[in-house]
Amino acid sequence: MFSTDVRRGLRDSPTVGHAPAGDRAGPLADCPDSALVPPGHEPRCPVDITLAALGGRWTPLVVREFLRRGQATYSELSAALPALSDKVLSERLAQLTGAGVVERHRTPGWPPRVRYVLTSQGRALEPVVRSMWEWGTARRDALG
Repeated sequence: MFSTDVRRGLRDSPTVGHAPAGDRAGPLADCPDSALVPPGHEPRCPVDITLAALGGRWTPLVVREFLRRGQATYSELSAALPALSDKVLSERLAQLTGAGVVERHRTPGWPPRVRYVLTSQGRALEPVVRSMWEWGTARRDALG
């Protein structure tokens, strides 16, 4: 639900959800303080939940590759991200599998073949990664 807060001189400035509390007037001012939790607890804030799935230096780039391909083998991901060590790629794939972003499919036979497939939850991250792409493009262009 979108609302407009005209009291603060933010004419036609949409905010998401509830009306801003107190003197906060930022675009996420309606995020209730009860959603913000100290480290070590299960995240309730939507941003924390997203970061739990995308956390880590290389994770968004691995997700980007899945959004480009839909599915990939370990070797394909390794070739697409050559600066990424095998250890980190394995950790990121385990993290994304645990978060339900990708599924691991093993094909029987010898040698065994494993293919990772983007889930519907993973595809739902497309607007997040696209926003990162657009922000990064604008930042790169602004820096020259």
